[in-house]
Amino acid sequence: MRIAISSRSGCGNTTITKMLAEKLGYPMINFTFRQMAEERGMDFWDFCRLAETDYEIDRELDRRQVEMAMSVPDCVLGSRLAIWMLEDADLKVYLTASAETRARRILRREGGTFEQRYKQTVERDSHDTARYMKIYGIDNTSAEQTADIVIATDDRTPEEIVSIIADAVKAKKGVLA
Repeated sequence: MRIAISSRSGCGNTTITKMLAEKLGYPMINFTFRQMAEERGMDFWDFCRLAETDYEIDRELDRRQVEMAMSVPDCVLGSRLAIWMLEDADLKVYLTASAETRARRILRREGGTFEQRYKQTVERDSHDTARYMKIYGIDNTSAEQTADIVIATDDRTPEEIVSIIADAVKAKKGVLA
């Protein structure tokens, strides 16, 4: 079973993808801009700015993720566009959270000030959404038509979210069996 999980920055995508993969015993696939920036020896934010004009960066990232996911029979793929890119996913999950919640989470992870992280979060959302629309015609702010499950993460623990998804996996496996 291939499970795709998408969200905007700070919704808990990486945490949930990792925890769910561990719970199910599936490989986790979470290849990111941060990793690509490291591969190229670039600062993350400089790499993000480069992606604004070099759409091959997104195309390469998305292609590599799908190739990784399709190379195994079971996996949990977490990425901004996983639910759109992994068309053959058996379960598609979209995580949401307010910009304030996401900025607080990013602040805990990366430090700085709340104002700085909030501004970066909102700006990154705007840039990502515009870029995905230009490259793929995808509106990453609206997943209701694409996702099997949409989960608001603001007031839920990672364990609660993983439990919701695991229950959906069990139900889906019953249907697929």
